[in-house]
Amino acid sequence: MSTKPQEDGSQLPELSTRQERILALVIQEYTKNPEPVSSKQLYEHDSLGVSSATIRNEMAQLEELGLIAAPHTSAGRVPTTLGYRYFVRSLLSDVDLPTAERTLIQQKFSEMPAVLDQWLRQAAKLLARTAQTASLITSPAATSDTFKHLELIGIQGRLTLLVLVTQSGTVHQRMLTLAEPVTQSKLAETAEHINSLCTSLNANQIRVKARHLPLLEQEVVDLAADLLDSASKQQFSVIYREGLSDMISAFQDGVSALQAVRVLEERPVFEMILAQFLQPLVEENAVQVIIAGNEKVDEIDRVSIVMGRYGMPDQLGGALAVVGPTHINYGRAISTVRHVSNVMTDMLVQLYQDEDADDSDTGSVLLKPGSNS
Repeated sequence: MSTKPQEDGSQLPELSTRQERILALVIQEYTKNPEPVSSKQLYEHDSLGVSSATIRNEMAQLEELGLIAAPHTSAGRVPTTLGYRYFVRSLLSDVDLPTAERTLIQQKFSEMPAVLDQWLRQAAKLLARTAQTASLITSPAATSDTFKHLELIGIQGRLTLLVLVTQSGTVHQRMLTLAEPVTQSKLAETAEHINSLCTSLNANQIRVKARHLPLLEQEVVDLAADLLDSASKQQFSVIYREGLSDMISAFQDGVSALQAVRVLEERPVFEMILAQFLQPLVEENAVQVIIAGNEKVDEIDRVSIVMGRYGMPDQLGGALAVVGPTHINYGRAISTVRHVSNVMTDMLVQLYQDEDADDSDTGSVLLKPGSNS
């Protein structure tokens, strides 16, 4: 897993060591209590080895750089979006959850029966409770499902049933109207040849194979590739949510709260966020920090999201995230997402192995996470 959270690639200003310490203190104080932070507060809170006047001057420099701002006529300052980004990228050191909390999370999982639906519900609760904000977890899906084998069954005339089985154990059926009638023996021969060519290939690789095949096999292979593509777009069929009511009270205005509610409750919004920020991650289980939409998505320009993956590379996996105001405790949120992701990965590996053993006669693994939506 990535040791540092991934964030957007925008340019950040250069700060002196003292300015970095002051910015970190402003953010830490504001995270604890979202009220403007004054230079007097910082002087009394931490020995920076300089006068209150020097702290005021440094805060003025940070304000000019756009890292903190003065709300209205207040004497104090609050972090800006850019300030939070600087903090997460440059000042936030790697931290683990306290041992007692990690032990408790492990214990809660171990007490649950080996049922995926119940594990995912528990994970959402633990994620929200530990990060102290709202959480989202998707059910696992094939991360890159591939071809296992297909069968062709003649129905009547040119009408043929295609039955496709993927490596994840999912079965797809589709009616295919051929250019001309074909005997069952020819269909069986066609299926056997395609199976010998396409096993373990993804949709794009299958389409490459289709270019050099006879017309009948091209028709079948193109349809199989379409079915694989369609399956990949239907990932995350179940989403588990927790902590919405507790999270709402942390927002200071209705617009920000509404954005968070849309992330949690409106599936298209969350799927857009997954596609925009999670799918491009190169490292498996990397933690992604999205602060005010990272200047890319206006729909979430007042909330912060910390998200990551769990599961087995190139097999099964899902997404998990915590959502809250921009003044969330980033250290706690990142360490919580990272730890729960690790635990869920271990859980899924064990569950997959158990079900694989149970289904060894058929070679299929069918995970049924439940009906929560």
